Amino acid sequence: MDTETAEISALVHRLFRALDERTFGVGWMRDFVTDGVRMETPLGTTDGADAGGAAAEVALGRYDRTQHIASGILPDVDAGAGRATVSWNALMTHVHHDTTREALGADTDPLFTVGGFYEADVVRTPDGWRFSRVAVRPVWTKGSPPLGV
Repeated sequence: MDTETAEISALVHRLFRALDERTFGVGWMRDFVTDGVRMETPLGTTDGADAGGAAAEVALGRYDRTQHIASGILPDVDAGAGRATVSWNALMTHVHHDTTREALGADTDPLFTVGGFYEADVVRTPDGWRFSRVAVRPVWTKGSPPLGV
C-alpha cells in the first residue's frame, strides 16, 4: 500500500472512530475536513466544517451509542494534484436511547442499523489529507429510526 492510500484509509478510520467516541471539542471536525466541506447525508446537506460538525453531533445525539465500521476503502489518488476520490463500504449501528424505545413502542428493536457506502473527495493540505466532500449512500436499513427522522 502506498503512502497516500494508507493516509487516506487512516483518515476514514479516524473519522469513524471520532464519531463513535463522541469527543467533540470546539472545531473537532477540522481534523478531518476542509473549511468548505460539503456533507451529504440522508438528514440533509451542510456546507462548512463547523456546520458539518454540528450536524454530526445532532444526528449522533439521537442515539445512546453508535458504531461505524468501514471496509473496502478504495482511494483513487492523483498525487501530483494532491487530490483523490475515495469510496468505502459502511455498516452503521445505532443504539436507541431508552426514551426513544419507549416512544416507539416496547417491542422496538434497540438497534437501528444502516448498510451502505460513502463517496468522498479528499485534498492534501499542510495538515495532511482532508475531506472536501463526504456523501453517505444508504443501501438498506434494519430497525426503526428515531422519531422525526
